[in-house]
Amino acid sequence: MTWLQQVIDRGQQIDDWLSPLRLQAIETLQQAAWPTRRTESWKYTSLAALEQQQLRLAQPATPPAEPPQTAIPGLNSLDLLFVNGVLQTDISQLPLAAGLQLHTLRSASAIQRVITTSMYAQVKPQRHLFGLVNDVLANEVLFIDIAHDSHIEQPIRIISRVSEGQESHHRVLVRVGDRATVTIIEQTQSEHASFSTGFTEIELGEQAKLEHYRLVMHTRQAIYFGGCHICLHDKAELNSTMLGYGSELSRTDIDIMHNGQHARAKLNAIYLLGESEHFDLHSTIEHAKPHGSTEENVRGIVGDKANAVFNGRIHIHRGAQKTQAALQNRNLLLSRRGQINTKPELEIYADDVQCAHGATVAEIAEEALYYLRTRGICRSKALIMLNFGFIQELINQMPNPLLAQWLEPQLRARFKEMEVR
Repeated sequence: MTWLQQVIDRGQQIDDWLSPLRLQAIETLQQAAWPTRRTESWKYTSLAALEQQQLRLAQPATPPAEPPQTAIPGLNSLDLLFVNGVLQTDISQLPLAAGLQLHTLRSASAIQRVITTSMYAQVKPQRHLFGLVNDVLANEVLFIDIAHDSHIEQPIRIISRVSEGQESHHRVLVRVGDRATVTIIEQTQSEHASFSTGFTEIELGEQAKLEHYRLVMHTRQAIYFGGCHICLHDKAELNSTMLGYGSELSRTDIDIMHNGQHARAKLNAIYLLGESEHFDLHSTIEHAKPHGSTEENVRGIVGDKANAVFNGRIHIHRGAQKTQAALQNRNLLLSRRGQINTKPELEIYADDVQCAHGATVAEIAEEALYYLRTRGICRSKALIMLNFGFIQELINQMPNPLLAQWLEPQLRARFKEMEVR
């Protein structure tokens, strides 16, 4: 039995109020072809590691005996913890700010079910195979609803941990009302042999503002597929930062749809790969309305025998005049045995736009390394300094300095792991 057939068989056994939508995804999966190296969007990402796995029936997850310390010092965030795809936080006991509502697949009222159904798999593009798998198998759906004109000062932090040998599927839906503001931090991680999918769909109303972070911190033998798909309406503003680690197999898709005029989006992305790790980042920016702007900066550091894939596409639709869009991808190879496949794309059908794109791949400058070594700095520390300097600009641009400060020692530890021996 093929891996995809196992997904379909399991999905057909699920019976809940999202089943009609799950069945639609199953019908699409039944017609879908398994991605191979001849599939353009999977050309540089092999799924051989996944094909060898057998899916496990989802079991109720239990929290660790000693829950890890998850708080970010000084941030005072509203933390929502998933373990193996099951929400461990009792949202009914949380003190929520005015204008903020949370519900899950099991706790949703009749009205909330209607709203959730109207959003589920609507923002997320259907072309993504593992997005469809998540449509079918997501056993936990968290819906975050921000009312019109609400200003949620407390950051909302969604943490997903996957244990060794476990399988996990969850979905997050976010609706930000007109003129509302909110900060959302998504952090997903596993250091063990595991398989997980996690997708987020976000809709920003008119003049809404979202400060967004997505930290994909899966390493070693973890297999992960995820994505964040955001729809912007008139004059909406998005400031998003993505950080990705490499693992045995990892792919993240980011889609931003400008469905309103004068919408603005800023996306900074960083990926860091250790020895023999793989990370695939696909971003798609759709400008469907005029007067929109997008600024996308992506930087990657690739270790020994690691493989990084970046495909960034900006699509300017006919009629999306006065659009301003820029995409830049810069990469640093720590070893000539590392590999980076980068493909920035511009597809423009409007004639009054300002657009630019580019990509670079370089190695560590031996002169800079030599300069630091001659001043008494050991090679390991010198490499950390040079690596951090390469991404420092994007870290400094993070709107939340407390989050940037919390990340800094973790990034330095990551660089030490990536050092070529």
